[in-house]
Amino acid sequence: MSVDAPPLPAASNYVGGEWSPSRSGRTYEKRNPARPSELIGEFPASGAEDVDAAVGAAAAAYPAWSRLPAAGRAAVLLRAADALEASVEQIARDMTREMGKPIREARLEAARGAQILRYFAGEAWRPKGELYEQSATGATVYTLRRSLGVVGLITPWNFPAAIPVWKTAPALIYGNTVVLKLAQEAPLTGLHIARAFDEAELPAGVLNVVVGRGSEVGAPLVRHPDVRAISFTGSVPVGREVREEATRLGKRVQLELGGHNPLIVLADAPLGRAAEAAYAGAFWSAGQKCTATRRIFVQDTVYDDFRRLLLERIERGRVGDPSDPETEVGPLVNERQLEDVLAAIARGRDEGGIVLAGGERAEGEGYLVPPTLFEDVSDDAMLSCEEVFGPVTSLYRFATLDEALERANAVEFGLSASIFTSSLESAQRFVDGLEAGILHVNSQTAGADVHVPFGGIKSSGFGPHEQGRAALEFYTEVVTVYHDV
Repeated sequence: MSVDAPPLPAASNYVGGEWSPSRSGRTYEKRNPARPSELIGEFPASGAEDVDAAVGAAAAAYPAWSRLPAAGRAAVLLRAADALEASVEQIARDMTREMGKPIREARLEAARGAQILRYFAGEAWRPKGELYEQSATGATVYTLRRSLGVVGLITPWNFPAAIPVWKTAPALIYGNTVVLKLAQEAPLTGLHIARAFDEAELPAGVLNVVVGRGSEVGAPLVRHPDVRAISFTGSVPVGREVREEATRLGKRVQLELGGHNPLIVLADAPLGRAAEAAYAGAFWSAGQKCTATRRIFVQDTVYDDFRRLLLERIERGRVGDPSDPETEVGPLVNERQLEDVLAAIARGRDEGGIVLAGGERAEGEGYLVPPTLFEDVSDDAMLSCEEVFGPVTSLYRFATLDEALERANAVEFGLSASIFTSSLESAQRFVDGLEAGILHVNSQTAGADVHVPFGGIKSSGFGPHEQGRAALEFYTEVVTVYHDV
């Protein structure tokens, strides 16, 4: 099934409560990765002047917003959640058209935005400090949490609804004002979020949204003297640059970066469930998520059976038009991403890996690569050590759980990992020994709930984790008050 394309949107940022073009008037075109001949729209090619205006608006709005009782801020978030929920279908269709996420996944993500807003609205009624007794006098000493000021949020294209919301919602409920830099490859989805807050009557300047290239918008945002903190989700190289620049300037920094996530399958595992989880983790969203399954370690006594089940699942998979509700794997986001993934596949072959499925661009004009499965990849090969941001994963044999844990940990990343086993002892050894911030027992490596922390260790993350109550650590600062009579 296909859907009718909505009218092309006007180029606009959202600054100071107003929709406006970039200060320079420059725009860029965004095309449909499933049909590159289809123009999605023209969007602002913003620059430092737009960042200055957005930060200025956020700074002007901060005093009143931070003084507003938290319940008043929560009321805005709840109205915005209602607005998002009413637009789920349109948001999902726009997401699918501009970055290629299959419509069934896009609908879930769009609906999740409303869920995130409602969760963080609840923070208005949770404790904002702790009460103690002074040791010398018995008088009161207490802590309280205060907002930071203007925060800069830099978000990626692969979750263009969920990630902007899960950064924006806690920033706002704790009393900060926001400049949100949307990914150039998925601006339309993010602008729906701005529209939802506009409909919710968020005071002008509290949320400002700017579209443009990272070098022209993200870098000035990181450097701006009136921005107190930067939350960034994206690639490891860019994240390291953000951290170095922001920390040099004395800003608070939160990074969510890449992953090279392992899935371990023991001989006592339910192999059918494990194969289904491996397929979903590796290939849904065309593998374009930091929690995707990149390495599958299978105990040697069941390796052949698991290999057969996974290949059968790949054969049954629906690959193609992302607007079709039956499609499981859609296109890569753009031509550059397609070229990078095909180059990584070619290098995997050159380094001795055997392609069991996929491995070539699909026919048609879309940027489509079918699910690609390697085996016989050496542990020091590129595919074993570096993240390929596409529908590519590799199979490995192992003999013992200790061996699997050692090999799974032998990369710089530590975001997500999974094990399939029926043994409680093995599951606990995995939890105790696997170096990652998110661990799954008998479920795929991807996926996260809104009410628990999300984040990685090692090169996968820096600073406090996102989501749940962990967000409080980044978006507020602690003040200790000694109160003597």
